[in-house]
Amino acid sequence: MAVQRTFVMVKPDGVRRGLVGEVVSRLERKGLRLTRARMLTVDADLASRHYAEHVGKDFYSDLEAFITSGPVLAMEWEGEEAVEVTRGLMGVTDPKKALPGTIRGDFGLVVTENIVHGSDSPASAERELGLFFG
Repeated sequence: MAVQRTFVMVKPDGVRRGLVGEVVSRLERKGLRLTRARMLTVDADLASRHYAEHVGKDFYSDLEAFITSGPVLAMEWEGEEAVEVTRGLMGVTDPKKALPGTIRGDFGLVVTENIVHGSDSPASAERELGLFFG
């Protein structure tokens, strides 16, 4: 097993709905360690760098409007296999398909507003941590 760092963000809908504590608590109870956190409002420039692979796609303008609509909590978490562990705790992207007991399964309503974002690989984690904490 390998100790990893990963990026997790409580999105504007999660912050608006008061779910920051719930997300942090679930990650802590799993045994991960919060090493950095920062509350901010994502601007258009950061949104385009964070979601670079989606720029130019039909849904990008809605994605940008959502992610810039209010504050987010950007976090760095550390622990054994942290990327895989956080992805499992979050559940699949579509809350309608996410299992009960996952963050998205318990609190998400629609795929466009699904409470949290988490890095999908160690390489993504490094890139995203650089964007939000670099």
